[in-house]
Amino acid sequence: MFEGFESLDIAAAGATIRTRVGGSGPPLLLLHGNPQTHVMWHEVAPRLAEEFTVVATDLRGYGDSSKPPTTADHAPYSKREMALDQISVMESLGFERFFVAGHDRGGRCAYRMALDHPERVLKLATLDIIPTFEAFRRADMKFGMGYWHWFFLAQPFDTPERLISADPDWFLLRGRPDIFAPEASEEYKRCLRNPETIHAICEDYRAGATMDFAHDEADFREGKKIENPMLALWGGRGNLEEWYDVPGIWRDWAKDVRGRPLDCGHFLAEEAPEDTFAELRAFFTND
Repeated sequence: MFEGFESLDIAAAGATIRTRVGGSGPPLLLLHGNPQTHVMWHEVAPRLAEEFTVVATDLRGYGDSSKPPTTADHAPYSKREMALDQISVMESLGFERFFVAGHDRGGRCAYRMALDHPERVLKLATLDIIPTFEAFRRADMKFGMGYWHWFFLAQPFDTPERLISADPDWFLLRGRPDIFAPEASEEYKRCLRNPETIHAICEDYRAGATMDFAHDEADFREGKKIENPMLALWGGRGNLEEWYDVPGIWRDWAKDVRGRPLDCGHFLAEEAPEDTFAELRAFFTND
């Protein structure tokens, strides 16, 4: 996977970030979701690299990026801090402004970056998310049962850590053994078997339920919106399609939103790589 890409460890704002760089052209940052790593882009990144300089990273706490010490308020794993890491990575590669696409947790990092640092983001694409604030404030029994892991992972240390560590492979797959390519699945398992990674993932979700929610709520109450053009993609066979008017929700958060569902579940880039590539390419190449 990632043939022709260079692998780097870049000292960022508050963590060392494992980074893959390949291709040439306008810079495009790809951010992964949970419980994955940058490897989730293995079907899409090489094709995008034919027209873009593709930068695919492991978020802090995930994969082979470093795991900064945690604090009582979970601030080191807020999306605000994760976004600063990614800006540092892009700066170190010589890119002051860039495109960004993020799936799942990476999408939350990406839209926080667009809200906090609009001068950095040329265009934003999010894959299978709505804003954290919207998810929590609309939560009901259906959400709690479907997204139970949000509440499980956010429980105080060290209950979720202990339970996941008992069988990390099961937690990764959870009844979906054929979703990931074998090479990708083995990479995700390797990383998830590291207790430091498990703790960092829990801290990511603890931050989501506290600081990320608060940051979103403050922006929403102030009427702050994403200024950059935005593409929202989501799985047409997943929960978002069933529960939410995804583009309608994002229009409360961004001034220029387009998007559509793809014929897949949650893991767009791995379940529907052709459509994911085509949508991202069209969005980032068109004015």
